[in-house]
Amino acid sequence: MRSVGYQPAEALKVWAVSDGRAGIENQALGLAEALGRRAPVAPTTKRIELRSPWNWLPPGFVPAPRQALSIGSDPIEAPWPDIFIACGRAATPFALGMREWSRGKTFVVVLQDPRVNPREFDVVIPPIHDGLEGQNVLPIVGACHRVTQEKIAEAVAAYPQALEDLPSPRFAVLIGGKSKRQDISAKRARAISDSLTQVQRATGGTLMVTLSRRTSDAARLQFQTYLAPHCALFYEGEGVNPYFAMLGAADHVFVTEDSVNMATEAAATAKPIHILAVDGNAGKLARFHQSLARRGCARPFVGRLETWSYPPLLETDRAAASVLTAWAARAKAR
Repeated sequence: MRSVGYQPAEALKVWAVSDGRAGIENQALGLAEALGRRAPVAPTTKRIELRSPWNWLPPGFVPAPRQALSIGSDPIEAPWPDIFIACGRAATPFALGMREWSRGKTFVVVLQDPRVNPREFDVVIPPIHDGLEGQNVLPIVGACHRVTQEKIAEAVAAYPQALEDLPSPRFAVLIGGKSKRQDISAKRARAISDSLTQVQRATGGTLMVTLSRRTSDAARLQFQTYLAPHCALFYEGEGVNPYFAMLGAADHVFVTEDSVNMATEAAATAKPIHILAVDGNAGKLARFHQSLARRGCARPFVGRLETWSYPPLLETDRAAASVLTAWAARAKAR
């Protein structure tokens, strides 16, 4: 475990707070786990949901009263944590109230753009492509996540199927789906399926595919019909999730361009990332993919398999080091 120069006398109590959706929760958990690789940490996962009328309001309108939590939410009450990590719309109102409730003792970290003045929190960690700036703003490439070399090695060893024994090159294919600006139509899904099967035939390698909850039924049918028969592994949500094991066993990673999380996670493996085009306007995500390309992590896939190398992208660790440095500076000043 690496030191941050100022170690707490006891394990830091860290809350990772979100609405529980995997893509949101994993960002908060990823940062909490990265903190734990540098200092003693006692993490707690909190899943929350606002009830009406508070869930109708913009997240930065007012700090949400703790009574606004819906039935089934985890409690937001004392004893307060040392570090509060909020990710997503539902958690932001509670991040706004945490300083007052804890009388300034809790160090408040917000992931993503909170849509309110960053000075309301101790540290804000948005993706670079959002363009948010401020003295306490730490932009990172992509999003915080839980992928580490150790985790993926453990996942490969624990997975029921010996993925590393499959013929190489092995291709991990991470397929997303509908987002604000983009989607995968049936026609696009067929085109992606055809291009991937051509790669498999040309190389004699192995396709390992996972679909997202966001993959539409129309696209899913195309992938089931035209891609699944050529795959050694085709995951749709049933059984043991192979995601980490696939990343560990793969020689190449293919990611649909709609997902920031999956591309950032893949970049932590230092394996070539091939970006698969989807339908719609990439908008700000174009800047994200440009930042990956500048760092040598990813290239658009145009039908030709290429191989290259780059240092693993470790933005979650960089964010954790900055959070602990800021927390330690405040602790020393008290």
